[in-house]
Amino acid sequence: MKTIIAAYSGVLRGTGANFLSAIQDLPSVPWPSKSKVEKQLQIISVMQWVLSFLVMGAVCTVGLLYLFFTDCWLIAALYIAWLVFDWNTPRQGGRRSSWVRNWTVWKYFRDYFPIRLIKTHTLLPSRNYIFGYHPHGIFCFGAFCNFGTEATGFSKKFPGICPHLATLAGNFRLPLLRDYLMSGGICPVNRNSMDYLLSRNGTGNAVVIVVGGAAESLECIPGKHSVTLKNRKGFVKLALQQGADLVPVYSFGENEVYKQIIFEEGSWGRYLQRKFQKLMGFAPCFFHGCGIFSTNSWGMVPYSKDINTVVGEPITVPKIESPSQDEVDLYHDMYVQSLLKLFDRYKVKFGLLETDTLALH
Repeated sequence: MKTIIAAYSGVLRGTGANFLSAIQDLPSVPWPSKSKVEKQLQIISVMQWVLSFLVMGAVCTVGLLYLFFTDCWLIAALYIAWLVFDWNTPRQGGRRSSWVRNWTVWKYFRDYFPIRLIKTHTLLPSRNYIFGYHPHGIFCFGAFCNFGTEATGFSKKFPGICPHLATLAGNFRLPLLRDYLMSGGICPVNRNSMDYLLSRNGTGNAVVIVVGGAAESLECIPGKHSVTLKNRKGFVKLALQQGADLVPVYSFGENEVYKQIIFEEGSWGRYLQRKFQKLMGFAPCFFHGCGIFSTNSWGMVPYSKDINTVVGEPITVPKIESPSQDEVDLYHDMYVQSLLKLFDRYKVKFGLLETDTLALH
């Protein structure tokens, strides 16, 4: 303080040099660097999606019920009326928003890991497609960023193709969360929704199904390369019934962003997870990432690991309204072999060993 008073006195006396020298003696303010600011923005963008997925539906439901007991009950009543009127929209193509899909926040989301989308073959807008996404991971970060936003440039890499990421139908019964999901082109993973997109919505549609689902999420740990696929044949039957081409998609690094406690089969922990999964449609995973301010602490922030999503070669599928089991098995085997080939072709490029293999369960 004395230094500032002395400098001000020097200015009044006309000795500007004293003022400059006094300012130079003041301690410098430690402003954060541009890279640190960007990193914090990236963390915020990732956490807003994680928290939205985990608690937005429940919080909005409780908030809506609370409004009924306040002077703002009319707002809640109007929204409920709108919800009833709009109930079937998620099953009829949804209500995607190019503005939401192009939010700047998704670019920060992409750069945190970072997430990349790799195109291997051209997809024809005159066909419809079913993308099989592997592995599930904990939050399907690669699936959401690549197919639920435009952060990685899906529309530029695959012109004329409109992606629809499919997720639990229960999410679309929750207020506001349903609208948030639909704005990204996300749809329920049920038969009505799939049929509409693949038969009554024209061509150039790509329905993205995370084939392994909740069962696969229970096995996601760093360094493990396995997918739940052997007995998952419903998406192949759907492809045959609609004449939609099958496209294998593998995200290298999806399992690396969280560490998870794995319960052995037959243990009480695994028994409770299975029961919860059967009841609610998803499995509770006991996982952790790092803290907001330090990678050495535990928290909900995922680890910053590269996620490279490779879209493989499409498998041409004929339209058979009532496919036999042999026909389903044939195209399922073709899909499995195409996925294994995709994994082996790109595994070394994205940091795996030549000896690493993809296990099927």
